[in-house]
Amino acid sequence: MAQRPDTHILHRQIAHTLPVAASAQGVYITDSQGRQYLDASGGAAVSCLGHGHPEVLAAMHAQLDRLAYAHTGFFTTDVAEELADLLVQGAPAGTSHAYFVSGGSEAVEAALKMARQYFVEIGQPQRRHFIARRQSYHGNTLGALAVGGNAWRRRQFAPLLVEVSHVAPCYEYRDRRADESAEAYGQRLVAELAVAIDALGGENVIAFVAETVGGATQGAVTPVPGYLRGVRELCTRHGILLILDEVMCGMGRCGTLHACEAEDVVPDLLVVAKGLGGGYQPIGAVLAQAQVVQAFARGSGAFQHGHTYIGHAMACAAALAVQKVIQRDGLLQQVQRQGVGLRERLHSAFGKHPQVGDIRGRGLFQAIELVADRATKAPFDPAYKLHARIKAQAMAEGLMVYPMGGTLDGQHGDHVLLAPPFIVDDAQLDLIVQRLARAVDTALASLPR
Repeated sequence: MAQRPDTHILHRQIAHTLPVAASAQGVYITDSQGRQYLDASGGAAVSCLGHGHPEVLAAMHAQLDRLAYAHTGFFTTDVAEELADLLVQGAPAGTSHAYFVSGGSEAVEAALKMARQYFVEIGQPQRRHFIARRQSYHGNTLGALAVGGNAWRRRQFAPLLVEVSHVAPCYEYRDRRADESAEAYGQRLVAELAVAIDALGGENVIAFVAETVGGATQGAVTPVPGYLRGVRELCTRHGILLILDEVMCGMGRCGTLHACEAEDVVPDLLVVAKGLGGGYQPIGAVLAQAQVVQAFARGSGAFQHGHTYIGHAMACAAALAVQKVIQRDGLLQQVQRQGVGLRERLHSAFGKHPQVGDIRGRGLFQAIELVADRATKAPFDPAYKLHARIKAQAMAEGLMVYPMGGTLDGQHGDHVLLAPPFIVDDAQLDLIVQRLARAVDTALASLPR
C-alpha cells in the first residue's frame, strides 16, 4: 500500500505520498506493492553494506540477547570498548579516543563543544569563533546548522543560530579561474581563510570546520591538491583546531577508510556517522586527538556533554559488525575498483550530454551537475525544480538517487549524488547509469518550453 492518506506521521513533505518500504536485501529495497528499487544512493550515503547483511543481523541478535542498553553514566560495555579500539586503530595518527552518539548532526554538535571546551581547559577561554564554508552541510541541530553554509536550510532559523564566519568552498568546476592551476586556486582559498582568521584575530578562533569531500549540498566536490594541507598548516600556525566532517564521505565511501587519508591531512577532530553503522542502527562518532582528551583529563576531568543514548550497545554492535565485514572482505579495494567503473559509466553516458556540466567525486561517492548551457555553465531556473523531477523519474524507473537543488548558492543549480553500497557489482552499475540517464532525459523533456 502507498502512504496512508490519514497518516499521523509528520513526514518531511506533508503533501507528498511515499511508497511503503516492506523489505530489503542487498542493493534493493522492495515496497509493499512488490516493486523493487535499486538503492544507488545508499539512502543518504548510509547503506554501505547494502541491506539485510546476515553477519550484521546475527551480531545484532547476539547483542540483543546479552544486553540492549545500559546508560553510560553507570556502565561501559565490551562492545563499545571493542568498537572504539577498532576505530582508533584505523584512525589518523594521534587519535586516542572515540565519542559515540546517535548520528551525524549529534556528532558535529559534540565536536563543536569539544573544541570550545578544549580551549577553556587550556586557559584560552577568549576563543569563541568558528569559521566554516559556504555551501557546506554539517547537520540540522542548531550548532551544526550554524557552522553549515546551506543557505536554504539556515534561512528561517537564522535568528536562533550562533554567528559563524563563512569562506568560499573548494568548488573547482565553477570557481577556479581559467588562468590559474588547481594548486594555485587552492592556495587562493587558503589565503582567503587567512584573511578571515586575521579579521577575527587568530587567538579568538576555535576551529575551522569543513567536509573533506563535499556532500549533499554540492554533490561530491573533491578538494584540489594541496588545499587541505594548506588549511591544516594555517590552523596549526594559529593554534586553531581543524574539524573535518566525514559524516557522508567517510568510513570507506571514497575508497580509503577516512577521506582525509587521501589528502595526507590529520584533523584534530574527525566526525563520522552514516557508513559507520551502515544504517543498521543509528550511530555516529567523534574521533579525537590525544591532545584534546588529555586537556580534559588534566582539567575538569570530563567532557561536559552527553545524551541518553550515547554508546548504545545495540548501535555499537551493528557498527562493529559492519566495520569487521568491510575489513575482512576487502571492501575498501572494492570501492576503489567499482568507483573507477562508476566514473567510466558516467562519462560514457553523460560526458557529452548538453545538460551535464560536471562529473565529479571519488570512489563510490560521485555526482553529476546539471546545467542549462555547458559553455556558460548557466544553471536551470530554480522554479523548474529539476532535481525533484529527476528524483521522481528515477523512482519511477526503480532507482534511488540523491538529487539536490541550490548547488551554486542555495537557490540556483541542480546535481544528482550517487553513493551505492560497497557491494555493488558491474551489472548493477550498468543498471544505475542506464536508469539515471533515462530519468534525467525524461525530467529534462518535461521542462517548460
